[in-house]
Amino acid sequence: MPNSSSTPAGARPAGTRRFPLQPSQLEAARTWAEFGERTPSAPRYASSVVLLKDSAAGPQTFLTYRPGDSPLGTVAFPGGTVEPADDDVAAWLGPSPAQWAKALGMDDVVLARRHVVAAIRETFEETGILLAGPDASSLVESVTGPEWMKARESIATQEKTFAQLLERRGLALRTDLLKPLVHWRSPDFSHRRFDTRYFAAAQPVDQAPQVLATKGVWGRWASAAEVLADRDGTVLGDEVGQPNTVGRTLGELTVPGVEVILEKLSKSRGCIAYLNHKRPQNGYQPALVQDDDGTFWLEVATGPASEGAVSRER
Repeated sequence: MPNSSSTPAGARPAGTRRFPLQPSQLEAARTWAEFGERTPSAPRYASSVVLLKDSAAGPQTFLTYRPGDSPLGTVAFPGGTVEPADDDVAAWLGPSPAQWAKALGMDDVVLARRHVVAAIRETFEETGILLAGPDASSLVESVTGPEWMKARESIATQEKTFAQLLERRGLALRTDLLKPLVHWRSPDFSHRRFDTRYFAAAQPVDQAPQVLATKGVWGRWASAAEVLADRDGTVLGDEVGQPNTVGRTLGELTVPGVEVILEKLSKSRGCIAYLNHKRPQNGYQPALVQDDDGTFWLEVATGPASEGAVSRER
């Protein structure tokens, strides 16, 4: 089947939504449409965490700037790829890897375990929030200060491993503090592709996020409702202040998965309600489509037909 389709504006199938491409995706999209169907690059497994806290303006989440052409978006939730060293993490509290595989709708217990470890590791590396503790009823408290920042930097540069940090400090992963959200894959035409599992977690008491000293550019708590209220404006991108964010709208800064999660978060009654909501592990993959005027879009099946399986490029 073709990998892109030409449809008049507004004549898309029922139960689908369209999102703009990020500017960095346009060249790959044009090449894909011009040369036709081919084997897409293999996606890398990744995890991303939606950190949550309540505010007077409604639920807030921690957003960060991601340099380069990140498959998670230019502005996104903390996250990154699953790494081989994630298998070295031994101390584990909360649901077992087998239980996590079931919760994620996966048969591969080893891969499910890797996704959970990567989610907690990437959150710690990028924000300093550490979902780990000495036992099942407690959590490490303050993780600020030069020593903790140095530990995060050493993990980011792979000088040290996350497993070594946990072992040295006598900590185990608190996997019970994570909730599974949704499964997204990058579109087939992308040069860099992620197979991403999204999770959610509440901000722990006595912990506050802080971007990496040497790699972090921008990050802050943001009200999902306020971000969406300006989705056609450029306030967020201008605030980030990078050449690839200034003057760009929300759809040009984020990937569809991030925008959809923000929409659902903005409609929730609070963080507890959002975390406790029972949701199926739906899978989504945007398809590249093209209007008669040549405009490219990412089209996502969001209706019942898409539930339970990742929707493919058409």
